[in-house]
Amino acid sequence: MSKRKIKKNKKPADTAKVLSLIAWTLSFITVSLASLAFGYYLGYGDAKKELSNDAKTKELQRLAVLKKLETVSSDGAKQSVSARLKEVLKNQPKQKSKKSLGASHEYDATSLAMPPKRPKRAIKKVGIKPKLAIILDDVSVKSQVEAIKGLHLALTMSFLPPSKARPHSAELASKEPFYMVHLPMEAMSFTKEEPFTLRVDDSQKKINDRVAKVKKLFPRVRYINNHTGSKFTSNERAVNKLIYALNKQDINFIDSRTIGATMVPKVMKNFGLKYMSRDVFLDHHMDKPYVKKQIKQAIKIAKKYGSAIAIGHPHANTIMALYESKKLFKDVDLVLINKLY
Repeated sequence: MSKRKIKKNKKPADTAKVLSLIAWTLSFITVSLASLAFGYYLGYGDAKKELSNDAKTKELQRLAVLKKLETVSSDGAKQSVSARLKEVLKNQPKQKSKKSLGASHEYDATSLAMPPKRPKRAIKKVGIKPKLAIILDDVSVKSQVEAIKGLHLALTMSFLPPSKARPHSAELASKEPFYMVHLPMEAMSFTKEEPFTLRVDDSQKKINDRVAKVKKLFPRVRYINNHTGSKFTSNERAVNKLIYALNKQDINFIDSRTIGATMVPKVMKNFGLKYMSRDVFLDHHMDKPYVKKQIKQAIKIAKKYGSAIAIGHPHANTIMALYESKKLFKDVDLVLINKLY
């Protein structure tokens, strides 16, 4: 009987040990799982942070690449302009000095340093942006057209009639939506006379025929300005013959004002036509600072009177000065000559 009692007392102790072992095992498993979970959480956080850093690094790298591309693009644009300018330079005659002017830039001999000014006009207050038209004379070769168009500005190209030296000027003009013709006229003195030059003693028939030929070469021409012409435009009779011939062809005349004694205002008034003339020469001297100063002067005149006309040439420094003055044109409405009035 006593042996059986001893066996019965051992059973609860064994059970307690088993339960305790199970409890410890479960606790260990729980702690292990918790540790794993906590470790996973910490690892996930670190990984997330690392991924975020990687994303930021990649974004910074992407922005750096974009900036580099923009710089390359900008440099490419500058190189493109420079390349055009080099092409223009190849086709420009070399000048001995700033005051040694060819037939493209001829004034009366009294003062080469001071081009003839435009007659006084009433100050005009306008509620809209003042208008500025810039005419580039002497356009005659492809490189000049490309350089001008490369500026992406509203500039009026005035083409010289074809000649042996520039046989394709009319063909080049035909590809443009709008153009003018720069018609050579007799000067007080020439350093180099252009073909196609109108002279004071030309008959009405000869001038009519010459203008008709210009119209045939340049079918869409609506505006003509004079190339040189100090002698021609200061002769009232000659100007009368010219305006009569232009009217027959429905062509407007713009006075380049190569001489202060021009008779064009008087003749235009007699015909009942509006007088249009140059206010500023951009490149009387061809150094870039001078051209920039003249651009500012043209803008100033446009602001004062509501409109202005500036005339320049496709010289390298003129093209570059216009390129570097783009921000200045925000104060005016830069327009083609047909949109001026």
